[in-house]
Amino acid sequence: MFEHHQKLAIFMEGALDNDSGKMGFGLMRFSKHPIVCVIDSNYKRKSVSEAVGLPYSIPVVATVDEAIQLEAEIMVLGIAPSGGRFPAEWDGPVSHALENGLSVINGLHDDLNARFGHLVKQNTIWDVRKPQHAYPIATAKATELKNQRILMVGTDMAAGKMTAGLELYAALREKGVKVGFVPTGQIGITLMGNGIPLDAIKVDQAAGAVEQAVLEQAHNDIIIIEGQGSLAHPGSTATLPLMRGSQPTHLIMCHKAAYSHLRYPVSHIPIPPLDEFIQLNEAVAKVCGSQNTAKTIGIALNTVGLNASEAEKKMEEIESSTKLPATDVVRFGVEKLVNAILKS
Repeated sequence: MFEHHQKLAIFMEGALDNDSGKMGFGLMRFSKHPIVCVIDSNYKRKSVSEAVGLPYSIPVVATVDEAIQLEAEIMVLGIAPSGGRFPAEWDGPVSHALENGLSVINGLHDDLNARFGHLVKQNTIWDVRKPQHAYPIATAKATELKNQRILMVGTDMAAGKMTAGLELYAALREKGVKVGFVPTGQIGITLMGNGIPLDAIKVDQAAGAVEQAVLEQAHNDIIIIEGQGSLAHPGSTATLPLMRGSQPTHLIMCHKAAYSHLRYPVSHIPIPPLDEFIQLNEAVAKVCGSQNTAKTIGIALNTVGLNASEAEKKMEEIESSTKLPATDVVRFGVEKLVNAILKS
């Protein structure tokens, strides 16, 4: 969609310091584009590192005009809030960016081409979550593939499924493995330039969309499928079509180690015991033996909220209780999980 040399500004007004900013955080970590600034007036004249402690020296500015002065060419909407709705108060900044020649990448559900298309001239609006008109109905064709299909699953939303999957993808590529990555959410699609916006696809076609995307990567020895949602979350339906479409051979469980309950707005619901939840995901994947058996081969921990010693202790506890390798791929690296994949 865009050339990697084009400069990004990430619009995160009011979101740099909270979970809804995960679109922006993902871009900071993985984007190949140069990022000239983050826009959040609450932290103007600071760097991202100074503002929120993340290891990025990217300057934070207050306005779109300042981003233009820094030669930004594309403004990315850097939030992924629950429900994926476009904030009405962002109308002005987005209009101003388009009127001044910036392209806009939108990972929210709202169609911004419909909303702001009259302002587009030589620039572009990319509505990342816009699905194809239709997808085929899944028929478990992925079971015929001879490769490894690794599905990232989680105990909750925003547990680190995309981050862990992309870190594994990058590490395996560095080792010369023929590996593919199937993006299923707005951040992964934006980073990879392709994929399926799973939560915008009709539920009856969702598994077929996953199956189609996996079959397109059949030439790879390993396919990593970006996870969405959780079987434990009452508001999520995403895990089932991911399982049915990809027919995974292996699972990696992603878990927020510091939390005992699901995140808001269902924080009254406890996260199930990890060993039991692993068994549940494996049981759902194989459907009493009628579909592909998927074995959990490791646990990707998100240890935000824990200090280093607490994180290491939690890793040891989880490895002891589950008999599986566990690591925080951001904090401690991916080697444990890469080894588990290559040995499986």
